[in-house]
Amino acid sequence: MAVINLTKADFDEKIKTGITLVDFWATWCGPCRAAAPVIEEISVEYAGKITVGKVDVDAEGSLSQKYGVMSIPTIILFKDGVEVGRQVGFSGKQGYLDLLKKVMQ
Repeated sequence: MAVINLTKADFDEKIKTGITLVDFWATWCGPCRAAAPVIEEISVEYAGKITVGKVDVDAEGSLSQKYGVMSIPTIILFKDGVEVGRQVGFSGKQGYLDLLKKVMQ
């Protein structure tokens, strides 16, 4: 499954069931560009198990505000629509996998 782009219009609907990893990012953000291929890999490796989405903070500022995203990249993990984990900054693939493991046990 490919990474999906999330907007204010569909965000709540897309995260309401199951596990969803959401990457808050921007095109001008260097660490976000470094994280992008890792996010893509995770979406492939966990296809059918989790949903992976991206929120462009410039286009969807209200979502950034709603979830208190102050710096990017910020990864927020949701389970059935509720935030269950968060990681600010890019710490490599293992950091994201560690976040996922806490929820998927």
